[in-house]
Amino acid sequence: MAMNVEEEVEKLKEEIKRLGQIQQDGSYKVTFGVLFNDDRCANIFEALVGTLRAAKKRKIVAYDGELLLQGVHDNVEIILKPPPAAATAVTA
Repeated sequence: MAMNVEEEVEKLKEEIKRLGQIQQDGSYKVTFGVLFNDDRCANIFEALVGTLRAAKKRKIVAYDGELLLQGVHDNVEIILKPPPAAATAVTA
């Protein structure tokens, strides 16, 4: 059974946290190549690029460019933005 977009975006957040490095502001950073080449991600996401675009539209992740291609964009950094509560706690 296919997941809906919301479920895929939630799973993407989990995988970025698993594979990425936490930053001082509470965000997580991972490169596209690391995500794309991870076996677990390959099994979860039928269309990783589509899920990334959906997450970007919802302002959950940030990265340069529109369409990410394997090989070409392996070094593009994908940033999982910190949850709003964490962002306000840091500045307070």
